[in-house]
Amino acid sequence: MSVRVRVPEGLSARVPAEQRGPGLDRDDVRLLVSRGTEVTHHVFAELPRLLRAGDLLVVNTSPTLAAAVDGRIGHARVVVHFSTRGDDGRWAVELRDPDGRGTTRARAGGPAGTEVGLPGEARLVLEEPLSGCGERLWWARVSGAEVLRVLREHGRPIRYSYTERDQPLSVYQTVFALPSPDGAGSAEMPSAARPFTARLVAELVSRGVQFAPITLHTGVASAEAHEPPYPERFAVPAASARLINAVRAGDGRVIAVGTTAVRAVESATGPDGVVRAAEGWTDLVVTPERGVRAVDGLLTGLHEPEASHLLMLEAVAGRAAVDRAYEEALRGLYLWHEFGDLHLILPEEAPHSERCDGNSW
Repeated sequence: MSVRVRVPEGLSARVPAEQRGPGLDRDDVRLLVSRGTEVTHHVFAELPRLLRAGDLLVVNTSPTLAAAVDGRIGHARVVVHFSTRGDDGRWAVELRDPDGRGTTRARAGGPAGTEVGLPGEARLVLEEPLSGCGERLWWARVSGAEVLRVLREHGRPIRYSYTERDQPLSVYQTVFALPSPDGAGSAEMPSAARPFTARLVAELVSRGVQFAPITLHTGVASAEAHEPPYPERFAVPAASARLINAVRAGDGRVIAVGTTAVRAVESATGPDGVVRAAEGWTDLVVTPERGVRAVDGLLTGLHEPEASHLLMLEAVAGRAAVDRAYEEALRGLYLWHEFGDLHLILPEEAPHSERCDGNSW
């Protein structure tokens, strides 16, 4: 990304929108809209008037877990962020140090064999780094208790130092979140969907906007610059695949709600541009070089300029459009992070006769 800016601390959203004043709801955040390098400013409640009948919103149904748990290494206090459950029963975890203000700071990972005492007589042992790209995340095995029970009884939502205080888990659930049959979920909220309310969804439906549910269980955010996203579990149901294909064959636009929805849909899309039912693990990294095959637009939060998510935004909209949008977001004092404002990337309008493949960038 050619824009290299440091987001001012004052632009971090410290509390959810509904806690900023009386009478406010989740959809009382701002919405920056990009069509190529053209940028307009709105409020999120205007979304139904910015979309049109026949458009399709792809939404992530993954629930957010209370994934932060206090632990001890000897006499030292640590906080364990449970990220992703592997097929072999191990969990990818990140150990962090308490910062004395209710949040945490990064700590050195490892070494292998490190034991962490958890509440309820549970014990966690680090086994090996998740990847060769660094030692922040480790595969770990837990004994003495079932992890999801530990999270239910002793966990709290992961939060970072830019937020003001702990929040109940309900604050981190989107209107689309559904319990998973196996209890799995996301370590951090699929936050692009947070501003949706039941009232807003009803208005979108009444205007002919459709919804396609997918699931992608997100891991902890990439806290290190240029750290690539690691594999995550996803599912694109057959009904959603058919709906996406039908919309692409017509005049509608496929708009992913969040980068998680892009990763899931693109993981289920073949080189021919056809979306097929799929589930399992995806290691897909959507870059400008790879491009997108099924997604026309994206609704997303505002990410730090170094975040790997911005490569995905460039894949959807192009670098010039992303640079322009972020310049406007900074100039307009938009709020960053999971409780912040939103960015809607729409295709540039083209005459109907020019549209032949569902993308019109």
